[in-house]
Amino acid sequence: MTWLLMFALFLSNAVAAQDETPQKEEKKGFQFTDEVVVKHTPVENQYRSGTCWSFSGIAFVEAELYRMTDKQYNLSEMFVVNHTYSDKAEKYVRMHGNLTFGSGAEVTDVFRVWRLYGIVPESVYSGLEYGEKKHTHGEMDEVLKAYVDAIVKNKNRKLTPVWHEGFDKVLNTYLGEIPEKFTYEDAEYTPRKFADMTGFNPDKYVELTSYMARPYYKEFAMEIPDNWLWAPIWNVHLNEMMEIIDNALENGYSVGWGADVSDKGFSWKNGVAIIPDEEKPDLTGTEKERWEALTEKEKRKALYSFDGPVKEKEITPEMRQQHYDNYLVTDDHGMLIVGIAKDQDGNKYYKVKNSWGTEGTKYDGYFYASEAFVRLQTIGIAVHKDAIPKQIRKKLDL
Repeated sequence: MTWLLMFALFLSNAVAAQDETPQKEEKKGFQFTDEVVVKHTPVENQYRSGTCWSFSGIAFVEAELYRMTDKQYNLSEMFVVNHTYSDKAEKYVRMHGNLTFGSGAEVTDVFRVWRLYGIVPESVYSGLEYGEKKHTHGEMDEVLKAYVDAIVKNKNRKLTPVWHEGFDKVLNTYLGEIPEKFTYEDAEYTPRKFADMTGFNPDKYVELTSYMARPYYKEFAMEIPDNWLWAPIWNVHLNEMMEIIDNALENGYSVGWGADVSDKGFSWKNGVAIIPDEEKPDLTGTEKERWEALTEKEKRKALYSFDGPVKEKEITPEMRQQHYDNYLVTDDHGMLIVGIAKDQDGNKYYKVKNSWGTEGTKYDGYFYASEAFVRLQTIGIAVHKDAIPKQIRKKLDL
């Protein structure tokens, strides 16, 4: 056999072997690259409690303190919950029960408690006084609601002067007594002095939203059940709200985020939140025929398969207002936006710190919300006044 024939056989075998080599399977799903991540503290777990507003509000405060002082605090969410429940009970009774009473509230309540009562570290007040290692509030919520409803029924024909004291004793049985003094890093504090020591000033922060039905650059009381305080919120144009979020993150500020995660485009399992277009994109030939042959249920499942980036809806102010008016977007969940990312196709997303723990999660307790999702599902945001672009801040006279 000549050397030329031997070389030809060798080359043929090499090519055949290469053809038999298993090809690396193309990755499915979303692939995110973080472009901006601001300072923030670790993910916490609200577990079986409806206190996302406190967890997100405290996460926001901790992130701001980390940004300002380069120190990570671990503050008590249940300190805020205790005071909020107690004050809400008084208003509920005064309103003859014509007020939402439950575990829900707003980030505004975190700021309010900070102003009125101060704050304490988590190590001082965990709120776990009922035999559980994680927050489990089902029983407590029901008992507290039954208590205030009994007061409202007013079987004595007048209220006793101790009804609120009794309520607080029930509340404290579950969450623990609020400490008047405590020691932190070898120094003694009251909750008020500790809050002042941190340097956080809630008066430097504002909340904003965007709805067509209210005047722009004015405050209004957001009509949502958990806003028991009827607290005001600033109204800006939709594009301006998104501009504020971007400007904040790009300049090192976190963004408190109240949003609705009940949409089918939110998948905690996949760590992503999207608003797919109503029609499946890029369908041609036999693929299109197969799509059209699917039932409506099968189409919905296919639209939310989370196999990777898809065409998303264009969110308009009109659509946003319609969803709010028709209860399609409601006051659902409080979180913290901590970054900006891109998927494998270059689409923009926001990195969100959640409060559902890290166990069994794809992104260690975080998820990525598309720009369309944030535009449509946002109820409101909280930011430092300095995080608002100057031209918008001027319109708000802040």
